[in-house]
Amino acid sequence: MSDPAAPIADHNCAALHEAVAAAVGDRDCLVAGGITRTWAEVTDRTRRLAAVLADAGIGLRRPPTEVAPWESPHDHVALYLHNGHEYLEGMIGAWKARAASVNVNYRYVAGELAHVLRDSGAVAVVYHGAFAATLAEVLPELPQVRLLLQVDDGSGAPLLPGARWYEEALAAATPRPPRDLSPDDRYVLYTGGTTGRPKGTLWRQGDFLATALGVRGTVDELVAAARRRTDLRVLPSAPFMHGAAHWNALSAWIAGGTVVVQDDPTRFDPADVLRTCERERVTSLQIVGDPFARPLLDELDTDAYDLSRLRVLLSGGAVLSPAVAQRLREHVPGLRIIDVLGSSESGRQAVGDGSARFRPEATTVVLSADRRRRLAPGDDEVGWLAQAGRVPLGYLGDPEKTAATFPVVDGVRHAVAGDRVRLRHDGTLELLGRDSVTINTGGEKVFAEEVEQVLTDHPAVADAIVTGRPSERWGQEVVAVLAARPGVAPPADDELRAHCRASLAGYKVPKAFVWVDRVQRSPAGKADYAWARAVAGEAPGRPAPDRAGG
Repeated sequence: MSDPAAPIADHNCAALHEAVAAAVGDRDCLVAGGITRTWAEVTDRTRRLAAVLADAGIGLRRPPTEVAPWESPHDHVALYLHNGHEYLEGMIGAWKARAASVNVNYRYVAGELAHVLRDSGAVAVVYHGAFAATLAEVLPELPQVRLLLQVDDGSGAPLLPGARWYEEALAAATPRPPRDLSPDDRYVLYTGGTTGRPKGTLWRQGDFLATALGVRGTVDELVAAARRRTDLRVLPSAPFMHGAAHWNALSAWIAGGTVVVQDDPTRFDPADVLRTCERERVTSLQIVGDPFARPLLDELDTDAYDLSRLRVLLSGGAVLSPAVAQRLREHVPGLRIIDVLGSSESGRQAVGDGSARFRPEATTVVLSADRRRRLAPGDDEVGWLAQAGRVPLGYLGDPEKTAATFPVVDGVRHAVAGDRVRLRHDGTLELLGRDSVTINTGGEKVFAEEVEQVLTDHPAVADAIVTGRPSERWGQEVVAVLAARPGVAPPADDELRAHCRASLAGYKVPKAFVWVDRVQRSPAGKADYAWARAVAGEAPGRPAPDRAGG
């Protein structure tokens, strides 16, 4: 985004948006739903939303420096929305009111929705009409909610009792410039909850911008850079309800760019994404590893698109295999692939180019298994991927998990999200996978993501999730839940085992393969391991002989 040698300053997200808008007000800021709004228009609308919130008494409750690391000083505004103008307006508008936005997974059923709204203490909800019925189920359990803003999405859902139409509320409000914005204001990001209940990660905005988005330099320097960069048009194809997508959008805005949303944000349609890239002259596309890249490649194989403006493909959140990265480069000559390794708790930790080798950021370290020391390059020990220094303050309302995830090592706070890695001799990282989905089979640890990457390298396999299920002999046995590529018959088990043995130790090779029509993932491409465990437990598959070593 800016000179990596520049000093890391302290900034506020909404204040930066205001500063850039003052310099590039006539430039396109946001394109979604057939509507293009300039920076000046988005500034006006976010100021109006801030006024709506402030008039409802929603904002800053306590000085940000006077609360515990696991406490928030703000009122919280839940965003229960598909991608669109209202989502990003909701984030910036909440911050301008000195409140904090909370991301809500729109796939949640009522019980899960109630948990996040209750856990976050949300006092306002901005929601699409399509979700009104589910929200109505849980509102009687949430007496703290005092403002409902319903977005008309064409679903025909009637206005909930006590709610206001979003557009009418903005039209009636008087826009006011924000005041007293601070780097100490909080950025709140709820984790996906794929391996447990969602948790709210609390960052100082200054730390979030520096660590997660790499923002460096003064306001004047950032504004000057934004004024010079006139052609940045970014399409985050994942849902804004996950960090990877809205981080991409915020980065584009800080650089003075335009954020573009595909025509149908309710699902990932590769043809829709590519058509939008072509029509809107997108220069940078954000995806989620192989789960997004493979459908895009299938579409590129069957139809032609003019992607001559596309220069950068940004991936994160799931493995982007080298073979898939190479095919993308063949379809889009000159494409630069940036494969980002990071998490809600750590921000950006390492960057690769689609070759499965990640170069750590300057603040990224690998801690020993006991989390008491830093490992050196070439140490054979499997360690914990960690971020040092400017890391989140903690988990909302949870001092115990805060202490466990953000330990102090040699007097420095670290963030340890749960990823296991090796630090190679050349200083690059070998990513093994999330510890919470590790399979313990016969006393050996198997990292699910390592096996998944090998399986999806097979030309007949479209997608795979690897999990464990109980075994009398091994304690747990490795099971693969797979989907075949369209029109391709699933290969024989022996063929898949031979394919795996070429890259994996015998104990890592799946004992059974369970074939399904489609592997279940979140809208952001995250593997649904709970679903995979259930499928593996119910289906016998075709078990391999129980012999030592796999």
